[in-house]
Amino acid sequence: METERKNDLKKARTLQIWNVIYDTIEVIVSLIAGITANSSALIGWALDSTIEVISAATLGWRLHGELKGIDEEKVKKRKKITLYVIAVSFTLVCIFISYDSITKLLSQETASWSTMGLIILIISLIINPILIYFKRKYGHKLDSPALLADAKDTFICLYQTVVVLAGLLLVNWLGWWWADPVAALLIVPYAAKEGWEAYTKGREIKYNIT
Repeated sequence: METERKNDLKKARTLQIWNVIYDTIEVIVSLIAGITANSSALIGWALDSTIEVISAATLGWRLHGELKGIDEEKVKKRKKITLYVIAVSFTLVCIFISYDSITKLLSQETASWSTMGLIILIISLIINPILIYFKRKYGHKLDSPALLADAKDTFICLYQTVVVLAGLLLVNWLGWWWADPVAALLIVPYAAKEGWEAYTKGREIKYNIT
């Protein structure tokens, strides 16, 4: 039984490593595409994906710690610090997206078409469901609320991908200049919710200071 759990831990850790690698590529490509096309939605999506990188990396770190038999108090400390970092990051993302989107709505600034953005969004629509499936699989096998929560975060990222892709296509096909900043603003409630939940969970964690 112990051997089976260790094998599942290793597989879950490997999954998180691949998750970090893909999300890092996603962030770089979407940021370049967003800045080039002056797209609030693509830039906001990239910034939100940055939080996904932090979340996946932290979870991988914790899984590695369990594999190595790390002290439980140290695990709690790492988790608390990381949750606060995530909460602050989401807050900054919300502020930036809100300011950038509202400014563009007021000035009626139009985003340009981005083939690079379209490609990374479509790839994300393929990759994210696969990540969600395996995170849920190992989350249930390991009885890990953290993995199941991470699967939920990835699902929200999938939703955001659909929203941003719709905004990009509406700007190009129908000339709806407001679709891009509105798509970006739709990310804000979810980013704010995740940030608040991270902060709340961080406050709930207690550990002995040594």
